[in-house]
Amino acid sequence: MENTVSQSLHKTHKLSFASQILLRVLATGGSLAATWLVLTSKQTVEVFGIVVDARYSYSSAFKFFAFANIISCAFSLLSFFIVFILGYKAVNPRNYFFIFLHDLILTTLLMAGCAAATAIGYVGKYGNSHTGWIAICDHFAKYCDRIMLSIIISFICILFYLLLTVISANVSRKS
Repeated sequence: MENTVSQSLHKTHKLSFASQILLRVLATGGSLAATWLVLTSKQTVEVFGIVVDARYSYSSAFKFFAFANIISCAFSLLSFFIVFILGYKAVNPRNYFFIFLHDLILTTLLMAGCAAATAIGYVGKYGNSHTGWIAICDHFAKYCDRIMLSIIISFICILFYLLLTVISANVSRKS
């Protein structure tokens, strides 16, 4: 009976370890893709004879969004190696508490970046007649599509980080 419990715990640890590695790889790749999309988003058009360009650097919200994705990508890569070392050595699960905090911070950082970019993206797509802001996406469709794709990928990454937070909380609780 004791051997069966030990085998079950070992199997659970392996499954948790494999899912953390997979989710961290997906989150890192997604954050990298979202960062690349937003950093390379630019478009120049001629409107009423005037050449106008759109870049992510013109909006502080998009800058914050880009930096949130860069930070989450870098720290996800770092945590990948830390989780790999912790999982490989099968150390005390209390050490996973710090991984839990790490995942929670990255989740909230990326969520804040997505919220800022979504708010500005909404104004860019639909405008705001009460304040006199006009929609620009009808003139900068390529730029808006790339930014929108980047935001969608980042929201998917939030789901990955949320799952990682739940998994690492569960692992740290078993100490």
